[in-house]
Amino acid sequence: MPASRDSATAFAPASVGNVAVGFDILGQSVAALGDRVRVVRRSAPGVAIRSIRGGVEDLPLVAERNTAGMAVIALARELGLDYGFELEIEKGIPLGSGLGGSAASAVAGVVAAAALVDEPLDRTRLLKFAMQGEAVASGSVHVDNIAPSLFGGLVLTVGIDNPFVKQIPVPEEVRCVLVHPHMVLATREARAILSKSVSLSDVIWQQANLAGFLAGCYSSDIALIRESLLDVVIEPQRQVLIPGFVEVKQAALLAGALGGSISGAGPTVFAWALEADAENVRSEMVVAFRAHGLETDSWVSRIDRDGARVVGD
Repeated sequence: MPASRDSATAFAPASVGNVAVGFDILGQSVAALGDRVRVVRRSAPGVAIRSIRGGVEDLPLVAERNTAGMAVIALARELGLDYGFELEIEKGIPLGSGLGGSAASAVAGVVAAAALVDEPLDRTRLLKFAMQGEAVASGSVHVDNIAPSLFGGLVLTVGIDNPFVKQIPVPEEVRCVLVHPHMVLATREARAILSKSVSLSDVIWQQANLAGFLAGCYSSDIALIRESLLDVVIEPQRQVLIPGFVEVKQAALLAGALGGSISGAGPTVFAWALEADAENVRSEMVVAFRAHGLETDSWVSRIDRDGARVVGD
């Protein structure tokens, strides 16, 4: 059946990449903030970006250089469409924050565009289109932000060419605390600092932590989550890029956090905490950043279980 509408607006939530123990394979969505993209179907082929708003600067209006634009281009090419789209992007996620802003725009773009095409598209196909958009910003294809933003919840993704996405249950009482210092850290810079090799002992330790964390989530074993939510591979390398990170994380743990780390490439720092402790964890993390001269934005959020969705015309 032909599409019954000629415009759609989609919301895609922010996300925490890696979730400490799952570099490039584990991510979670965050209900507190996200991006919106409005897509209008037009008769002329191709993809154009009408506007970008939301307090952002220097984002490209050329579709091929924009994550949302490139994701929709990938969709149109794959389907061989003889019509095109115009996009209006509203950024709700700070740029260079480690909260999956580039991924959210790509996801919102393809979800809105998919509502306007003449055939149903499952989320795995949309994931592949969004991956092509994300590569514009990060320089490589990875899914730890795209998958949770699209599917919702805590998500494990295995594979790139043929990705398998598994949503992991999270104990109901868990909240995610996010503290974003007012600085920008580019994904490319944060990836460039990483060593190309890892010691065998650290690989074993990290594997145990990933397995323990997932087992703790499935069994609602808070003690096991607390024991396992520790990154021994990526965090020690990247923490030098975030002033005060060690003190901020320690403040979170002393306030009762189950664990925490750098959100994606940073500089946002996240922590998991029980609902009763979450506000105190947030407050102590903010104070610790301020001691290093950094003001912040901060949120306590449920883990968004719905993922990206159409929210209007």
